[in-house]
Amino acid sequence: MSSTVRKIGVASLIMMGSVLLSRVIGLLREMVIAHMGGTGGAVDAYQVAFIIPEILNHVLASGFLSVTFIPLFSGYVMEGREGKGFELCNAILTVFGTLLVVLTLLAMVFAPQLISWVAPGLKNSELTAATVRMTRIIIPAQLFFFIGGLFSAIQFAREKFILPALAPLIYNAGIIIGGILLGPRLGMEGFSWGVLGGSFFGNFLLQFLGSRRLGYRFKWNFNLRHENLKKYVLLTLPLMLGVTMMFSTEVFIRFFGSFLPRGSIAGLNYAIRILFILVGLFGQAVGVASFPFLARLAAENSLNEMNRLMNDTLRVLALVIPVSILVMVLRHEVVAMLFQHGKFNAESTGITADALIFLMAGAYAFAAQTLVVRGFYAVQNTLFPAIFGTLAVILSLPIYLLGVKFMGIKGLSLAIAVSAFFQVLMIYEVWHRRFEKSEKIKVYGTILKMVALAAPIGFCLEWMRRAWVSPEKVMSFSQNLMVLLALSTLFALLFAALAYAFKIDEVRIILERSKRFKPFKFPS
Repeated sequence: MSSTVRKIGVASLIMMGSVLLSRVIGLLREMVIAHMGGTGGAVDAYQVAFIIPEILNHVLASGFLSVTFIPLFSGYVMEGREGKGFELCNAILTVFGTLLVVLTLLAMVFAPQLISWVAPGLKNSELTAATVRMTRIIIPAQLFFFIGGLFSAIQFAREKFILPALAPLIYNAGIIIGGILLGPRLGMEGFSWGVLGGSFFGNFLLQFLGSRRLGYRFKWNFNLRHENLKKYVLLTLPLMLGVTMMFSTEVFIRFFGSFLPRGSIAGLNYAIRILFILVGLFGQAVGVASFPFLARLAAENSLNEMNRLMNDTLRVLALVIPVSILVMVLRHEVVAMLFQHGKFNAESTGITADALIFLMAGAYAFAAQTLVVRGFYAVQNTLFPAIFGTLAVILSLPIYLLGVKFMGIKGLSLAIAVSAFFQVLMIYEVWHRRFEKSEKIKVYGTILKMVALAAPIGFCLEWMRRAWVSPEKVMSFSQNLMVLLALSTLFALLFAALAYAFKIDEVRIILERSKRFKPFKFPS
């Protein structure tokens, strides 16, 4: 088990580095978009242009290839039949790739009608036309995501992480290059061409080369009777039909945001990218890196050890809570420092900050969800998270409707956070029903301790900030930085002092183990 923990640690470091760099480059991408478009209608159109491509991606479950294909391919590797695993890859690639090509062509032809369904609030004909053009440019990128996802899964199954870790970096770099080179002439459409180029080079070409190094060769294989193709379909079908947290969030931002004043979709997008930096650094990297090892524990039927690892990790992830509360306090400074230049003015900062304070309330739920669902995927159960995730999304629809009606962009942001907690809570409770000795009370206890510790500090610092900084004053970058550093330092000192004073073991253990670079393990 110790060697597995070390491998998880190395893999986590690689993926955390990838996620961190990806989020940094992704943030740079958003900064370039903000500079060139601010919170104008053209940025709204660019964001809406992703809805149809994301639906295609979801229908083919491209984002889930690692959690559906890895267990099947790993089984072949353990049996010494890796060639059969490559055959399965070619069967999936041929059958589902053909389906994706057909769907892509249909989506490009009927893009105007589809846009009117998924973003009915866009009634400006010029804005709609721009959305349709950019949608048609971005749609083919989903083919590269799907094919490259399979190639990445082969590498993950063989515990090779470096090339897959580079994919999001090259993808984001491609968007930035496209925007900078083509933006002055094509506007936001330049970023759309960057999406297509980045997906080809980062998600497809590089991963194809990586899989070839492991012995993979493509052969046309339209074999509907392949021994494990049916099993793959049964694993993937719930993910195709189900509605995940990330998918529903991206779609609802654009659907409900289309009814809000122009610039709301853009402001929400900037805010959620800040949220996803935190979520990616804490949650996504650990979830992606640990999944092959969770799958191995599942294959060994070591479910109690899996559950212990998951719960300990969820307790570690609770550190997201104080960080998210600090970001709530410093929302104006964070947004202004990152985006307030070019066409992104003080009004744009206000729109984005209003969304950010409510979105950050769901940060822990988004981080925890990336780990909890992988427990199900590791035991090859994609049905339960799909069913209960979809049910949670449906039950949260009234929250979205009421939030948008009575609170506008703030209400939509709050609905996203509440829905995220609702979804992860339902899925986590379902997971723990299979264990006689559940440790979920410890996880809930850690969450409550973090909130009880950090929330009062946050309220005090918010009061200090309001007394210190005039709402009407537009501050420079250096002034914002000074406020951010001062309040962050004070928050960290107060939080650490109170944690030790009240003997909060979770904080003490996490900080001590971090200094020694040891894996986290809480006492039983």
